[in-house]
Amino acid sequence: MENLLDKTRAIKDLLLGGGGPDAFEVIVRVLSKQIGANVYLVGRRGKILGYHFLEDSQCEKIEEILNYSERFPESYNRTLLSIMETQPNLVYSGKKQCLFAPEDCPFSDRFVTVIPIYGGGERLGNMLIMRMKSSFTIEELFLAEYGALTVGMEVMRIKAERAEMDTRKRASVQIALSTLSFSELKAAEHVFRELGGREGLIVASRVADRTGITRSVIVNSLRKLESAGVIKTRSLGMKGTYISIINENLPVELKNWLSRKGMEI
Repeated sequence: MENLLDKTRAIKDLLLGGGGPDAFEVIVRVLSKQIGANVYLVGRRGKILGYHFLEDSQCEKIEEILNYSERFPESYNRTLLSIMETQPNLVYSGKKQCLFAPEDCPFSDRFVTVIPIYGGGERLGNMLIMRMKSSFTIEELFLAEYGALTVGMEVMRIKAERAEMDTRKRASVQIALSTLSFSELKAAEHVFRELGGREGLIVASRVADRTGITRSVIVNSLRKLESAGVIKTRSLGMKGTYISIINENLPVELKNWLSRKGMEI
């Protein structure tokens, strides 16, 4: 019992660590060590988010997947997603069919446990634990499910951070647009329409000639947006001005802003 508590605390400490860019790799490495099995963490669309092999059980097919596609075959991922609750100790003894490809498997007596990962009421992916010859004990299955819960919490934390970041980006764009005059808003839309993407070269005088908006209004519009940190400009002299959109929400928010004001061109 004490050993189980120690292992559980080791997993809990991962949560207290606050995550990070390599959080999934750390989680599967700890689980692999605690359980004594290969561990694979798979996203809902089949992308391999993290994995760890035991030293004596590396699989060439898995390594091929990791080195090239970095995701499980779609057919196998559909099978995983059809599993709604933990399926422990699925036995592949005597079966030579590879789990991930239509070919023979060099290993026999494989025990595989599939653990669905949930968070916020939705399916986030799956955790697979796999080893040869010995089945997983109740204690090991408990640790694996606890690890899957940890993964679910980490995924939800990442999603919350992304949502918060997106909210901040949208707010910064809206604040920037609120500083522009009627003419400057129209000038900005003409400029970004001319740009046709996230970055490129524009000539303010040409935009002014084509739209009837003065060059000074166009320049002021760009300066205000750059001061707000949503675009970056670089003068190339007679060639024009190179513009990079830093905040990807700018084109859409500008369109929405003009639409609400009835000014869309």
